[in-house]
Amino acid sequence: MKSWTRREFGGLTGAAVLTALRPRRARSQAKAKVAVIGGGVGGATVARYLAAGTAPVEVTLVEPSGLYSTCFFSNLYLAGLRSFESLTHGYETLRRQYGIAVVHDSAAMIDPVAKIVGLSSGAKLSYDRVVLAPGIAFQDRAIDGYDAAAMQIMPHAWKAGAQTKLLRKQLQSMEDGGVFVLVVPPDPFRCPPAPYERASLVASYFQRHKPRSKILVLDAKSTFTGQDLFQDAWQRHYPGMIEWLPAEFTGGVKAVDVKARSVITAEETFKAAVANVIPAQKAGHLAQQMGLADRSGWCPVDPVTFESTLQPSIHLVGDAIIAGDMPKSAFSANSQAKACAFALASVLTGSSRSTPHLFNSCYTFLAPDDAWSNAISYKPLAGTIRTAHASISKVDESSEMRRRAAREAEGWYDAFTRDVFG
Repeated sequence: MKSWTRREFGGLTGAAVLTALRPRRARSQAKAKVAVIGGGVGGATVARYLAAGTAPVEVTLVEPSGLYSTCFFSNLYLAGLRSFESLTHGYETLRRQYGIAVVHDSAAMIDPVAKIVGLSSGAKLSYDRVVLAPGIAFQDRAIDGYDAAAMQIMPHAWKAGAQTKLLRKQLQSMEDGGVFVLVVPPDPFRCPPAPYERASLVASYFQRHKPRSKILVLDAKSTFTGQDLFQDAWQRHYPGMIEWLPAEFTGGVKAVDVKARSVITAEETFKAAVANVIPAQKAGHLAQQMGLADRSGWCPVDPVTFESTLQPSIHLVGDAIIAGDMPKSAFSANSQAKACAFALASVLTGSSRSTPHLFNSCYTFLAPDDAWSNAISYKPLAGTIRTAHASISKVDESSEMRRRAAREAEGWYDAFTRDVFG
């Protein structure tokens, strides 16, 4: 079994995988058309790695927004430790350097028989293969009273952009001594450690600017990812500031009262100065519309090709899929996208297909100079994806090791986003 270092994981995001995506082909082979729907990490990675290989392919990337802001590292922005501009990336390099046709529109429908993508503008794209990276949507009526209007008062900030800026503004405007209520959804959801990282970094902001304020985490679960690391850090860095209440104590969040700015559980009502409500999640709307999600609300796929098991010839990557042990994270989406691109290149060139190597690696902040990390490899097994090897930070690591992880995280972000967007 291969034991991966974090340095090796960083290398796997770059030239090595590009080289692997270059199967031989005949010069006379006609170019196939691949449409990629969704320009987040998963979609942009598929598009880039297909276009960068030598498979005979014309790639079109459909994404309504001209800029993409990363959810990962957005908690640093909320804490005033990073600018929003530093989280924002464009598609010009994908267009100019890789020849990808970037269409700023949204997919309204897909006809898998005629192999046509219908766009909201009325235009149509023909394709030989299509890849969806639809991301997440929020479950309807998961919390009573939490609708589109309520999101403008109690932002979720779980899709980076206007909601993230709104939450940052509310935290800045909050009076010292107020309570920040953070509602955490049930599994599965995008980036499992992120709500607790958010609590940690907001606490760091409060220490510097609103030291009498408190943070209340209302969780839909009874345990959470990295719990020992977070709770140890909360005692060390923010004693008495963060209170975590699991569902077994509260009965779970049932409703919100926007006018009173209150969050209502089965046992108690909590008044918030600022409320950050993260609803339960499911696969993005296009995946639901196309019948690509099963009863779980997520999309089952073949773990080698990432082709839908419900709709042949449609591939999916990223947060929307059922990926076994792989979490819904940006690095997971990037790794899945490369495996999907490799599988598509094999189909288009008729070359042999190999078992993909799948990875997740990320850094999670506990304080500005304290971060933990993981490096995990996965393999397809018995129709799903299972953990092959894991290296995860421990509670008893030295302060210097944690400070080094926090410094390394900045380089990780820069290298990773270059790998995605060029």
